Amino acid sequence: MIQAIDRAAQILRALQGSRHLGVSELGVRLDLPPSTVHGIVKSLQVHGLVVQEPHGQRYMLGPTLLQLSNVYLDTLDVRARAMRWTTDLSERTGLAVRLGAEFFDEVIVIHHEPRPDGSRQMPETGLTIPAHASALGKVLLAHRPMFRERVLAGPLRNLTGDTIVDPAELARSLDEVVRTGHALENEEAVLGEASVAAAIADRDGEAVAAVAVVFPADQQPVDAKVLTLLRECARNVSRELGATSWPPTTPDDRPA
Repeated sequence: MIQAIDRAAQILRALQGSRHLGVSELGVRLDLPPSTVHGIVKSLQVHGLVVQEPHGQRYMLGPTLLQLSNVYLDTLDVRARAMRWTTDLSERTGLAVRLGAEFFDEVIVIHHEPRPDGSRQMPETGLTIPAHASALGKVLLAHRPMFRERVLAGPLRNLTGDTIVDPAELARSLDEVVRTGHALENEEAVLGEASVAAAIADRDGEAVAAVAVVFPADQQPVDAKVLTLLRECARNVSRELGATSWPPTTPDDRPA
């Protein structure tokens, strides 16, 4: 591992989520001297990866990252093939739809369909959610053993009073996901919000992404029609990716 690149990546991760941090704060987080952090931050600033506050000494993520993330999202085959199906799902359910993929120990929203009611909503593409606290993440954890092993090794961050932070309890819930073919999340990441997700498979039968509908927590349990439409969407996107069966298999189910 190249030390300078690793440290630069750590700085970028520390600044994610609209965080504004100064050199001293970054030094404390990364356990590095301020002079070292200052040199790395200035190099990142030259390339537009971070920018300095207009009237302050703190730094935040820069516009070059947005350009790079858009290029990355545009290269994702699953996103391109899912667009018409997620639009259809949102229109038929009246709910917001998220398409997510594995991102370190989290899930990144690679496409977001807002509710089709015309209300003002925050764009969510590029948002990251801890995998253990989201329906999208639970689906991928259930079908991707290496991802599951890494996340279950913890620690599991507590986001609300309903977040599952016990690895054994989470493991049991993931086994249930495999059995039912979908994952539920109820106020585990955001108070007042619930979601249900299903996996998307590729031509090898592997879960490469997940699709979820998002709804108010007080509308639990999810309507059976919504769940049927969600599964139909996941199956259609999987077919577009070359999958010959659905739901995705787990490695133990695949032929040697």
